[in-house]
Amino acid sequence: MKILVTGATGGVGRLVVDELVALGAQDIRALTVDPSKALLPDGVEAVRGYLGRPSTLPAALDGVDRMYLAPLIKTNAEVCRMAAAAGVRRIVDLAGAKGGHWQPIEDGVEACGVPYVHLEPGEFMSNAEMWAPQIRAGDVVRDGYGKSGDAPIAHEDIATVAARCLVEEGHEGLSYELSGPETLTRQERVAQLGAALGRDLTFIDLPHDEFVAHLAQTMGDFATWYAGGMAAMIDHPQRPVPAMSSLLGRSGTTFASWARDHVDAFR
Repeated sequence: MKILVTGATGGVGRLVVDELVALGAQDIRALTVDPSKALLPDGVEAVRGYLGRPSTLPAALDGVDRMYLAPLIKTNAEVCRMAAAAGVRRIVDLAGAKGGHWQPIEDGVEACGVPYVHLEPGEFMSNAEMWAPQIRAGDVVRDGYGKSGDAPIAHEDIATVAARCLVEEGHEGLSYELSGPETLTRQERVAQLGAALGRDLTFIDLPHDEFVAHLAQTMGDFATWYAGGMAAMIDHPQRPVPAMSSLLGRSGTTFASWARDHVDAFR
C-alpha cells in the first residue's frame, strides 16, 4: 500500500510522515517542492511537486493507494480529480469546520468520488506564535477579543489522527471534528505562555478595527475572517469534542504542555 503525503514539509504534513513511519507504514511517498532539502526519514520516497501546480503531480500520484491531502483551495478540485483518475482509493483531507472557509476542500474531495475521511480541526495551537514578536520584545501582548474561548489543537495530534485514518480501516466516509482537550481564552493562553517562560505577560485588548489591521500584517485577507471568528467565540466558545480522545486513545495535548515544548519560539 503506497501512501502519498502532500505538503510533506509543512506544519502538519511533516508530522504525518513521522507518524506513518511510527505506525510501521512501509511505502511512503512525500510530495515536496525541493526533495534535496526535505530531510525526511530514511526509507521515505521524496518526490518533487506542489499542489498549487497540478501539472507537477502525475508522477507523484502514480501507483498511490491512499493520500493525505493538505488544504489548498485554489487547485483542490483539480488535484482531487487527478487523484481519482490515477486510482487513489482513499483521501484523508485536512479541512476545517463544515460550512466554513475550508468547505471547498471537502466539496472537492467528495465530488471526485474517491472514498474520504474529513479532518475538521479548530484553531491550531501554533497560531499562538503570532504573539512571539511581541513577547520577545517585552511583556505586553496587544491582541483582540481576549475573552474569546476555543479549544486549540496541536499539530502533533492532528498528524497522529491523519496517519491512523490512512492506515486503519473503518474511517471511510466519516468526518472528524477535532479539538484540543480544554477551552481557553486568548488571555489565558498568553498567561500560560508567560508561565512557560517564567514571566508575567499583560494582555491588552485592541478594538476590532485595530485588531484586524494588526492581523493583516501577517494574515492578509484572512484577518477579517479570523477576527470575526474570535468575536463570535466570546458568546459561543468552542468546547472540546470527544473524537480526539477516541481516535488517539489518550487525551490531547494541553496548551500548557505545548507552550513548554515550544518555548524557544518565544525567546
